[in-house]
Amino acid sequence: MIITPRVLKGFRDFLPEAEITRRNLVEKIESSFRSYGFVPIDTPALEYSEILFGKGGGETEKQVYRFKDSGDRDVALRFDLTVPFARFLAEHRGELVFPFKRYHIAKVWRGENTQRGRYREFTQCDFDIIGGDTAAADFEILHMMRNTLLAICGGDVVIRFNHRGLFNRFLLRLGVLDKSVDILRAVDKLAKIGPEAVKQALSEFAGESRAEEMFKYVGASGNFDETLSTMTSAVGACPEAEQLAHLHDFMLDAGIADSFILDPSITRGLDYYTGVVFESFFADLPDIGSICSGGRYDNLVGLYSKEPLAGVGASIGIDRLIAGLESLGRVKAEKTYATIGIAYTGNGGACQSLAEKLREKGIPCEVLLKEEILTKQFQAAEKKGLCWLIIPESPPGGALTLRDLRKRENIEGLGIEGIVKKISEKA
Repeated sequence: MIITPRVLKGFRDFLPEAEITRRNLVEKIESSFRSYGFVPIDTPALEYSEILFGKGGGETEKQVYRFKDSGDRDVALRFDLTVPFARFLAEHRGELVFPFKRYHIAKVWRGENTQRGRYREFTQCDFDIIGGDTAAADFEILHMMRNTLLAICGGDVVIRFNHRGLFNRFLLRLGVLDKSVDILRAVDKLAKIGPEAVKQALSEFAGESRAEEMFKYVGASGNFDETLSTMTSAVGACPEAEQLAHLHDFMLDAGIADSFILDPSITRGLDYYTGVVFESFFADLPDIGSICSGGRYDNLVGLYSKEPLAGVGASIGIDRLIAGLESLGRVKAEKTYATIGIAYTGNGGACQSLAEKLREKGIPCEVLLKEEILTKQFQAAEKKGLCWLIIPESPPGGALTLRDLRKRENIEGLGIEGIVKKISEKA
């Protein structure tokens, strides 16, 4: 019996063109992270369920792939990279130097409804600073987040930020702090379900009059000073407001304040955030949702250790980011890493020797491995996405012919240096 080849809903195969796009994007991201001194780590895809469910929240639990393994252990696939990181810190604290700056790019799994740029298996990219409970650490995350997104997006990004602690003070004044988890998650869905649905949800949790006050609070707008003034008038002077003002001073001093908007509706649904929270959007495509988000989570590590560590970090949704870049026409599709190919003439050693001379000069080169008439090799090279094809002379060592596959024209009588020059001229 032949098994029908198929992929689970919400999961995907990646053909070379799509995977090259992903890899190129990840390389740019890693290059930016490394320039700030961040280092990579990795953790297992599978964790004990109790590790993952310790702080995920009820809604997240419903989306986790959980099962019993062959040893009857209760295990689950990680749904994000933050919770496994907390476990990692608790186990390896004595081996690390703090503040510890890490990044982690890996797949995670959530059994949620699929939509544009959102799948059940997807790649996350996290970056965090642990052991630095300062505004400087918060700002470095935001600074790196902005510069990384600008480097890969080819356009403007907008980062909206808030302070979870300030919002909690507001809820305390209203007498509904005990319902903060439900309220935060309702407000977090404002862009998805709209103001009326959120207002109705808030009314159910806190009553109509309090819901109106909350809606007025999260709707505050204007420049930074105007918005902060509206927020503090609802709670009074407090350390959280001072922290936001300090963070804004850093932005002004660095000359990047125009990329940031103070937005009291940014709350982040997960309940482990305790301080500054933030989400970033394409300026030209806000409807796709946040492409990078995070915040300060001072109490997360304390779940696994008696000595909690302060932390701040963010996560880039690689798949959603790519979907946005494709919608904006900012992704250059590539089928191959090679720039040039070499037609196969039956002498594999000579062809590889010629290719190696180009590789030594930093030019990726592919040898076509099937001996066919040249017209078929031209067609194969074009389908592969190559721009150039070298036709070696026989016997080896003579002059070379370079074919411009885009123009379908030949340039004859060239040596290696001449080929390198021609390619560089057309690059």
